[in-house]
Amino acid sequence: MEYLSTDKILVIDLNTTEVEEEELSEALVQEHIGGIGITKYLYDKYKEDDPIVIGTGLLTGTTYPASASAQITAKSPVTGKVCHCPVIYKLGVEIKYSGFDYIVVKGRSESPVYLWIHDGVADISDAADIWGKDVWESTDSLRKFVGDGLLQTMMIGPAGEKGSDYAQVCYNHWSSPDRFGFGKLFGARNLKGFAFRGMGLIEIAEPEDYVERSLEILKAVKENSFLEKKGIAQILTALGEEGIEEWMRPVTHRHSADYFTPYATNTGLFMDEDPGLLKESKEDEPGVLVSDIYALLGFKNLELSAVDAGRALKACAKYGIDPFAVAELCGKTTLEEIKASFDSISGEVVIPGRGLFTPWCPTGPIFNDFGLSGEDEIMAWWERRQAVSMIFGIQPIFSLMCPELTEENMLELASLGTGLELTQETLDAVIDNIFG
Repeated sequence: MEYLSTDKILVIDLNTTEVEEEELSEALVQEHIGGIGITKYLYDKYKEDDPIVIGTGLLTGTTYPASASAQITAKSPVTGKVCHCPVIYKLGVEIKYSGFDYIVVKGRSESPVYLWIHDGVADISDAADIWGKDVWESTDSLRKFVGDGLLQTMMIGPAGEKGSDYAQVCYNHWSSPDRFGFGKLFGARNLKGFAFRGMGLIEIAEPEDYVERSLEILKAVKENSFLEKKGIAQILTALGEEGIEEWMRPVTHRHSADYFTPYATNTGLFMDEDPGLLKESKEDEPGVLVSDIYALLGFKNLELSAVDAGRALKACAKYGIDPFAVAELCGKTTLEEIKASFDSISGEVVIPGRGLFTPWCPTGPIFNDFGLSGEDEIMAWWERRQAVSMIFGIQPIFSLMCPELTEENMLELASLGTGLELTQETLDAVIDNIFG
């Protein structure tokens, strides 16, 4: 598939150590479009191997607004369902630029390994030196080893290695949208994680028309008044949580956005440095980057200070454990008790709707109402919106803010980008298959 693509599907067998490449055909894109449309197809194709499938959206890494995300598709060891977890920050784009649109991992390694994906090359690498280390130590170690501070990682920590139901696959140093126990799945395969780096280019069938139309959509997006806001406190306030901005203010340092996403959905908290610091801190890591609004709110509801909530989130990210599950289930009220509870928490984290998409993402509109009413209509809209976002690679929280990102113009840009005729009927069929 020549356009919007690296043209490659990578298949890795951890048991035999075989690494194979398959062509991403136009026929496959024509039928399944991309993102979780194709990761679900690949999961079904290799179902007997219970694979872990990573894929990028069809528009990921382009000039379409918020085209930031990739996805993990796998059977949750907690729910028993095939679920889909967004890959956020800058990592989703790096996956595509590293040389592969889709990665299928099957089998189990006899000893700990990580997968090093770079410039169209895939290596199964010995993870003995990082197995047992936390997420931060593992990421820092690999960046030092490769000599590249921009290396993007997808790693588990001790929670995944120990087989915790609440183990997360973390992205770089930070917690992720994983509410499905995918960290446990990685650990069971002796898979410490992935490291990605690449300088790939994406070819577009009609580049001038694609960029022009993207900028028209971006201009319409920027007419929204909510873009004057920033960060997760403003999101929580819009969702009806009072007092969150005042509570966070003493530690709020900065806000950051995922690739080409007009709203900063992440907030950096400084607990060990002046939050107003403009120059680079002399501390190794004075704070934590927060994307999980409900985990932060959960620690606030435990009556922790914003400082201690930030430290709890930082500890969860290092350990590779779902911070929302910790806040919801640990039953502790002090920072030290919370950190000590990581290996003993128990209970169930509710996954809404059909249980396919992560409640890390608010289950309804943000800032705009999209003309919806009633719980059933909102839930149906949310599930479809999540599916569409993860087919095309759109940042899933931003998709809940912005009516200007429509199925119609995503299909329009996908057709301009690929030179294929991708229709609403095709998209509906792909979504039916995902929900089926």
